[in-house]
Amino acid sequence: MTSNLSAVSKLSDGDLLVQLECAAAKERHATEQLIALLMEVDARKLYAKQSCSSLFTYCVKVLHFSEHAAYLRIEAARTARRFPVILDRLASGSVHLTAVSVLGPHLTAANHRALLDAATYKSKREVEQLVARVRPQPDVPAVVRKLPTSKPAANPAGPLAIDGAEAETALAPQSPAAPAIRPPEIKPLAPERFKVQLTVSRDTYDTLRQVQNLLRHTIPNGDLAAIFDRALSLLLADLSRTKFAAVSHQRPDGKAKPGSRHIPAAVRREVWRRDGGQCAFRGQRGRCGETGFLEFHHVVPFVKGGASTCEN
Repeated sequence: MTSNLSAVSKLSDGDLLVQLECAAAKERHATEQLIALLMEVDARKLYAKQSCSSLFTYCVKVLHFSEHAAYLRIEAARTARRFPVILDRLASGSVHLTAVSVLGPHLTAANHRALLDAATYKSKREVEQLVARVRPQPDVPAVVRKLPTSKPAANPAGPLAIDGAEAETALAPQSPAAPAIRPPEIKPLAPERFKVQLTVSRDTYDTLRQVQNLLRHTIPNGDLAAIFDRALSLLLADLSRTKFAAVSHQRPDGKAKPGSRHIPAAVRREVWRRDGGQCAFRGQRGRCGETGFLEFHHVVPFVKGGASTCEN
């Protein structure tokens, strides 16, 4: 292992990228073979002869996959049994295991090729949006509820014994465990409708209730979706104003003072419009499409006399 790492560290940038792409291709082919083998093991129920009650148990206990990894591979194997073309897609990398898991319940003999084509090289989020177009779901009701608090587990067996001695320190009073908080979730329900779920603090909850009360004249039912939309629209307008000077009444174009790092508002507006609000860096595979963590960048660095102009 150490010698392998040493060899990798000595590769040139070009060779490193080539070998990485080769390794990724080998992994895809290995995944395709593993899925094909799982399909046959599942069909023959060979896991039972290995003292496992299910294929899932076999994958976790014998193959030592994590629960999530086992689930993805079993879902792919059972979906690929219905539509073997999936194996070729996995080997080529045109679809990934997560995409197969998301698409699986919605694939039919009539639509599977079209859906797999549409999911080619798509992220999980994009595949979920594809499914939402095929199987739109009704809107979810707006709900605000308090999460339950965890209670310390009782110890009915009495003091814990370690090597025959009571472990006093093991039973020292501890603060109650914090409740498990789900990560924020955004899922498409239909082409133009999304479900948003998150956990907020008491202060945020109190603020929400105040906003609902103050908006009763315009939003009588206190619709959370309408309030959420208004709040985000106001926040976006404020961020646009501070980030790239998007204002309704524009002042005459200004110029940066000599020796100043200040970028005039007119320059920020024009550069943001010109670059489409995304990173302008171009590498060997084309332009970077990142839209987060953006900063205005001088082509000729400011410390080397670069001016704060649109061209620079």
